[in-house]
Amino acid sequence: MAHSYPRPLRGLKPVSSKVASSLTVALASALILAGCASSRGLAPEGRPLDADSLQTQRSLSGATVSEAAFPKQDWWTTLGDAQLNALIGEALQGTPSLDAADARVRQAVAQAGLADAARKPTLSGSAQYVGIQLPETLAAPPLGGSYQDIAMLGVTFKYTFDLWGGEKAKWLAAVGQTHAAEVEAQAARLTLSSNIARTYVALAQAFDANDVAKADFDRASSLLSLGRQRVAAGLDNQLQIRNAESAVASAQLQMQASEHEIEVTRNAIAALLGKGPDRGRDIARPSILQAATPTVPSVLPSELLGHRPDVVAARWRVEAAQHGIKASKAAFYPSVNLVALPALAVGAGNLGDIFSGDALQLLGGAALNLPIFDGGRLRSNLANSDASYDLAVANYNQSLVASLREVADAVHAARSLDGQIASATQARDAARSAWDIATQRYKAGLGTQLDVLAAQRPLLDSDRQLTVLRAQRLAASIDLDRALGGGLVLTSPASNTTSDSDIAKASTP
Repeated sequence: MAHSYPRPLRGLKPVSSKVASSLTVALASALILAGCASSRGLAPEGRPLDADSLQTQRSLSGATVSEAAFPKQDWWTTLGDAQLNALIGEALQGTPSLDAADARVRQAVAQAGLADAARKPTLSGSAQYVGIQLPETLAAPPLGGSYQDIAMLGVTFKYTFDLWGGEKAKWLAAVGQTHAAEVEAQAARLTLSSNIARTYVALAQAFDANDVAKADFDRASSLLSLGRQRVAAGLDNQLQIRNAESAVASAQLQMQASEHEIEVTRNAIAALLGKGPDRGRDIARPSILQAATPTVPSVLPSELLGHRPDVVAARWRVEAAQHGIKASKAAFYPSVNLVALPALAVGAGNLGDIFSGDALQLLGGAALNLPIFDGGRLRSNLANSDASYDLAVANYNQSLVASLREVADAVHAARSLDGQIASATQARDAARSAWDIATQRYKAGLGTQLDVLAAQRPLLDSDRQLTVLRAQRLAASIDLDRALGGGLVLTSPASNTTSDSDIAKASTP
């Protein structure tokens, strides 16, 4: 590497062959002594799981399989509610949780920039002025009693040769962490949108539950009125009135609870939007939501790696930890630093000569640093890097296993709930038929109003059960879209990273 200065440097002689030979001997000796600080016996133990080794055929055998079953990026639109689409669109414009995720991305980018800057040469300038006047009692003239000063201009050049790739490995590790932070920012958006969708479904359920509670309150009130009439006519006693009053109070309690649930759920959606509670009061009752048929991709589980942000982020952290091991190993080897400090200096009265060759000073050379005995610092640092790699691998493996479990759970829940909804619908249809018959008999004078109100209770119970099951089915649909990555297509390091076995095979100092 060549360096030029404004003027030729005086008094410099080429390095003699004797000096060069001495440097060669010193370098060879350093390499021999490198064995004093050794990483032998230290190696990571973790190995990333092969996604295809996690079998899903039997667990997902009953699910509909499609080659294009990954959800769309705006997967929530399949629920069929324009207000929900607008709410999620509003949230994705920015909330505190997304701001925090984006800030972590910028922080990771800055850290990668610092790691990259450490690999490059540095050049800095300095200017200094020093003045002193010694009393004649300390020094005889002309030194004593006169003012002396010196002005100095200097330039410092530094460069560390990355002989073993340690600095590059640190930079690549920082880049891997940056990729992980970027993917986690996408994960935050997926989590936010799915949480809003789930809470919106809960709001729809609360409104439906309130409808059932109001109908039950009307039924109980009619029973109470009828009971009072029958007691007045001497047909019943106070027991029937007390039972009817209890039913009214119970129905009123259910109505109040559902109204409270509507308010707190609106507040929850407002908070997810990053807004105050008043924003929730503008949210209208959800329209009829639709739950899609559960469908899984035919390429599970391997292709899940490119869609699940938590799995991809975990894989990037494995990549970063892998480079961290290489950086820790490089610290065991000698390092060569190049330093040059040319400076111009002149004393008082000769400021015009500051740029002359006589004022030029030069300090520079190459320094060889070799770790020999460091109290175990390097070994502990490498052991920490190995443990960080094992932790990253364990987190990745856990993310992969958990993602497949979430897919299977969502599919099973959807299938089971479809069956439960079908059974509950049959029960409701039967209850509705019984209520219709009781109503017709009452109108024909063959039955009583008491028969009609009694037949209405199983119908309301079926309605209440259906509201819960339908909400759970919608939630299962949301969970499946989220488990499949929410339509994201992310870049994973699995295809461009070195084999994890290379960590164990790497040369050991």
